[in-house]
Amino acid sequence: MTNLKGYMGKVLFVDLTKKTYGEFPWTDEDRKRTIGGKVMAADILLQHIRPGMKAFDEDNWLVITTGPLTRCKTPSSTRFNISTVSPLTGILTSSNCGGPFGRRLKKAGWDAMVITGKASELTWIEIEDDKVEFHDVPEMKGMLTGEISKQFKGGISPLTIGPAGENKVLYAGVFSGERTAGRGGVGAVFGDKKLKLITAKGSKNPEIYDQEKLDEIIEQWKMQLLRHPITGAQLSKLGTAGLVAPMQAHRILATKNFSDGRFDNFEKVSGEELTEKYLVGNGNCYSCPMRCERRVKVDGKNVKGPELETLGLLGPNIMNDDIEKILRWNYELDELGMDTISCAGSIAFAMELQEKGMWDSGLEFGKTDNLSEVFKLIANREGIGDILADGTKRMSEKFGGKEFAIHAKGMELAAYEPRGAVGQGLGYATANRGGCHLNAGYMVVLEGLGLNMNSYTAKGKASLAIMFQNTMEAASAAGCCVFTSYAILPWFIVAKPTSIMTRVVQQAFKFLTPILYIGMQYPEILALNIPLIQYPRAINAATGSKYTMGTFIKAGSYGYNVERVCNIILGLPVGKDTDTLPKRLTDEEQVPGVKKTKVPLEKMKKSYYIIRGWKDGAPTMRMIKKLGIKLPECAKEVYPYGKG
Repeated sequence: MTNLKGYMGKVLFVDLTKKTYGEFPWTDEDRKRTIGGKVMAADILLQHIRPGMKAFDEDNWLVITTGPLTRCKTPSSTRFNISTVSPLTGILTSSNCGGPFGRRLKKAGWDAMVITGKASELTWIEIEDDKVEFHDVPEMKGMLTGEISKQFKGGISPLTIGPAGENKVLYAGVFSGERTAGRGGVGAVFGDKKLKLITAKGSKNPEIYDQEKLDEIIEQWKMQLLRHPITGAQLSKLGTAGLVAPMQAHRILATKNFSDGRFDNFEKVSGEELTEKYLVGNGNCYSCPMRCERRVKVDGKNVKGPELETLGLLGPNIMNDDIEKILRWNYELDELGMDTISCAGSIAFAMELQEKGMWDSGLEFGKTDNLSEVFKLIANREGIGDILADGTKRMSEKFGGKEFAIHAKGMELAAYEPRGAVGQGLGYATANRGGCHLNAGYMVVLEGLGLNMNSYTAKGKASLAIMFQNTMEAASAAGCCVFTSYAILPWFIVAKPTSIMTRVVQQAFKFLTPILYIGMQYPEILALNIPLIQYPRAINAATGSKYTMGTFIKAGSYGYNVERVCNIILGLPVGKDTDTLPKRLTDEEQVPGVKKTKVPLEKMKKSYYIIRGWKDGAPTMRMIKKLGIKLPECAKEVYPYGKG
C-alpha cells in the first residue's frame, strides 16, 4: 500500500504460464523516484532484463503502467503506457495510449500490471477489483479489434490485439477503444504470449490529497490550454492534420520515402481538406479540452480519422494524394491491429526498392489500389506481407538499400523530414525507442511548427532536445498527453511569430546551452513551481508529494537514462553506431547544392553527449550515481562504464 494519495498503491503481477497472479512490490520511494508511467516501467524492467533477452522469450515482461494523474480529471491525463523488449528493435520500447483501459485499471485498484510467461491457448485476462480470472478464447482467433470491442458492454473497454498481433507482425499494436499503443511491436509480444485481450473494472477511485487545490489547478490548466494557439485553436480546429501545410512550407513533409520535404499536391491530404470535406465531428480522450480527434465516415460508419503521421506517410511519402483512401486505410490498419507509421514506412521503402530494381514486390510509388489487400497480407504474414511484416531494417538487410532505409534503431521514422528540421534529426537519432518524434523531444515545434527558430543551425539544438526529452518523459510518467507540453511555450510568442519579442526569443534559444547545461546537471536549483508548467503542481495536489520544476525534470532525466542503460544491457552498441540516421538524411542534401539541407548529426551529438553526461551514447557512472540508478548485477558484465 501507499501513504501517497492519487495512486491506488498496488501493482498486479500475472504469470500466464502458471495462470497465477499476485502483487508486485513497489514502494513510495519507488513512486517518488519515477512518478509513474513509462519511467516506472523502465525502472521495473531494468531490474529484470538480461543480456541477450529477446522480445519473444517467455520471461520478457510486459509492463502496463498508469500515472498519478490518471483518473484525477486533470487535462488530458487518461494516458497509460506499455513497455517491453521490442521485437522490431530488439531494445526497450514504450508505447503510450489515450484509450480508457488505464482508467479502468485504476478503477479496479491497480496502478500497473506486470505480465510474464506464455499461455498455452489464446487468453483473456479478466480483472475485477482484487480478483483475476483467465479465460481460454480460441473462438476469438483472427477477430478484428473492433469485433472484440463489440463483445463487451457496460463500460468495459478491452485492451486487445488484432490478427497482426496474433501473427507477430513486428509493428503490431495494442488497442484500447479506437486508441492505439502502436509503436515498437507491443502487440506482437501480446500475440507471442497468446494474450488476446485484458479487461478491467472495479469500484475504486484514487483519494486526492488536496481536492480544492487540484480543482483550482485544473481550471487554470484548461484555460492555459484553450487560449494557446496550438492546443486551443489548431488542434481543436484541424487536429494534428493541421500540420501538413506548415510542414510543406518548411520542407519538413516526408515525401517519396524521405527523398524530399515537399509534395506538390499536399493540399489534397491536408488538415483543411479533411475538415472541409470529411469531418463529421471532433472526439477527445477523457478529460481532454483540446478535442483533437477527427471523426470521419468509412462505409457509413463513424470512426476515428487519421492523425498527421498517417496522412503524411500514407500520402506524400508514397506519392498518394487521395485522402479518401487514407481514411479507409487508417480504419483498416486499426482493425487489423497495426502501427500505421511503421507499416507505411515499410511500404515506402519497398516502393523504392521496386523503383531501383532491388526487390520485385509489385509496390510502386503513386500506385495504391492494391494496398488494402497488402495490409491483409501483412497482418496474416502471407506472400509479400511476410517480408513487409518484419519492417524496414530487416528488408534492407535482405535486399540492400540501407542508405535509404528510413529508420533509427530499427524503428521507422515519423512523418517529419529532418533535413528541414535538423534538431528533430538529432532527436530521432538519440531517441531511446528508435525513430520516434515524441521520444525525440519533438523539436519541430521550435523549428517551424510553433516557433520559427532557424531549422538548419546546430547551435543550441542539443540542449533544447534534452530539455524537451526530459520534460516530455516526466509529463508522460504523470499520465498526461505530451500535447499538453506545447502550452509551455508562452501563447503570445507562438501567436505572433514575427513580433520583435518572438524573434528575440528564437535567437536567444541558440545561446542557452550553458544555462540549460547547468539546469540539466543540477536540476535541484530549480526549486520552484510556476503556473506555466502545471505538471508538478498538479501531482503535488493529487498525491501530497513535493515536486518542484527541478525534481520533476530530474524524474524525466532519470527515466531517459534508465531506458538507455536497459538498451545497452539488451545489446545496443556503444560508440559511433549508437545513435545514427540513414545516410540519405546525413549525407545527401535535400535541396541539391544547398549544404545546410542535411542533418549535421555528429556535430550535434558531440554536444548532446556532453550535456547528457554520456560517453559514446552511454550514461557514465558519474551520471548513474548522480541520478540514483541501481545497476543490476548483469550490467557489470556488459555495461561499458560499469567500473569506477
